[in-house]
Amino acid sequence: MIINIFNTFIFTPLYNGLVFLIDIVPYADVGAAVIILTVIVKIFLFPLAHKVAHMQVKMKELAPKLEELKEKYKEDKQKQTLKIMALYREHDVRPFLSILVVFIQLPIILGLYWVFFKGGLPDIQLDLLYSFVPNPTAINMNFLGLIDMGGRSIILALLAGGTQFIHSYYALPKPKPRGENPSLKEDLAHSFHLQMKYVMPIIVVVISYTISAAIALYWLTSNLFAIGQELIVRRRLEHNKEASVTKDYESGSN
Repeated sequence: MIINIFNTFIFTPLYNGLVFLIDIVPYADVGAAVIILTVIVKIFLFPLAHKVAHMQVKMKELAPKLEELKEKYKEDKQKQTLKIMALYREHDVRPFLSILVVFIQLPIILGLYWVFFKGGLPDIQLDLLYSFVPNPTAINMNFLGLIDMGGRSIILALLAGGTQFIHSYYALPKPKPRGENPSLKEDLAHSFHLQMKYVMPIIVVVISYTISAAIALYWLTSNLFAIGQELIVRRRLEHNKEASVTKDYESGSN
């Protein structure tokens, strides 16, 4: 049941989108179609992803205050929770919404990944095509005439891993420095941060290289989009903060 819903509403539409793009891009370049499809999906998800990025930046800014509240009310967990929730409300932060938005994105991201993994290119699965989507007369698997999208590319795999590291650097909040006798919670937080920052890029490289260059190109494009989005959110927040400081200064002067 779940597989049928996934295929009907996510995998099949994305597959048809890729085939349609292959038919219209210059030289039927599969690599160009992969980039365009990834960007289209990212633009579609942008409002949701933008909220997540915005929340992540705010959470990082609030991290010192959160640690201060946790330390101050460590003996009273109920009061600690109330104070933290009040801090979230004061700064319009909804951490649970961020988690929800991530889960909403997962099926589409998985579907996009599955299109490149199970698409079967250069052969077209005609039984999956909509009636209005033409079967391309030619399919060029060589991206820019250089990289075989059906083969493996260590260059694209390394670029995918490198951009994953850069995105993690910007997106992940820095863990609290561990003391001389760190607690289990601090150890777990530090370990998770290291794994996401250093191990995840290695996993991306291995998967990108093992499966196909199309997956590597998808991951590279996706990461570049995410990095750009993260920088835009940061710049907007800094601009808003500067504008707020200027406004307060002018109000004080008057």
